[in-house]
Amino acid sequence: MAARSAPNPIPSVWTRQRREPGQPALSREAIVREAVAMLDAEGVEALSMRKLGARLNAGATSLYRHVATKDELMELAVDEVAAEVQVPDGPDPDWRAAATEAAQSFRATVLRHPWMSSVMGQAGLVYLGPNLMSFSERLAALFTGAGFREPDQAISTLLAYVLGMSTTEAAWLTTVARSGRSETEFVTLLMPAARQAAAGHDHLAAAYTEAGTAPRDPARDRDAKFGYGLDVVLDGLAARLGHRPPER
Repeated sequence: MAARSAPNPIPSVWTRQRREPGQPALSREAIVREAVAMLDAEGVEALSMRKLGARLNAGATSLYRHVATKDELMELAVDEVAAEVQVPDGPDPDWRAAATEAAQSFRATVLRHPWMSSVMGQAGLVYLGPNLMSFSERLAALFTGAGFREPDQAISTLLAYVLGMSTTEAAWLTTVARSGRSETEFVTLLMPAARQAAAGHDHLAAAYTEAGTAPRDPARDRDAKFGYGLDVVLDGLAARLGHRPPER
């Protein structure tokens, strides 16, 4: 009887040896690309190994030769789209301008792939993927070069803001998309109910009344809200950089 391989002590696609393909026409890369297409079009709930196999004209068993579990597939999918996130580099970059560009690129990537934010904290050890490792390395180089004593803390602060805001935006845009209407149309239809819900709450009622008197571009409003919060985060990091606490 052939010896069974030892179980993987840490369940992640990044911690086990990659198997040799048993079906040359079907590669892990092709599987991941198709999975990302499914996730973009239908969301996490619609993705299954069976459905994915059907789209690739292959049985689920064939997929398992390349990806052991759906969780591993999600790890790979997250890392695939993480390649789209850009971090400026070059000699002596302006750290604040570069961090702004990186944050905006991360947000744009999440909004192109709304499922990404909802699985970042659930899809196993996603941070071990090569694209996310490269992204983290470039951010580390940026913040270290800027003189941050604890660059990992600065990076965590920046990414927590971006991911938090992007998760909310992605959920909102998914709701809008399911309505079959444009974002402007959806907001216009929603406004009467929002004003009614805000009745009796002075500050909220005033804000919704003001919003209803002058039509606005909701996408531009989202951009402005994200930019405001990002400036606040970067102001805090800049202050931290200029006033370094003593080493412990």
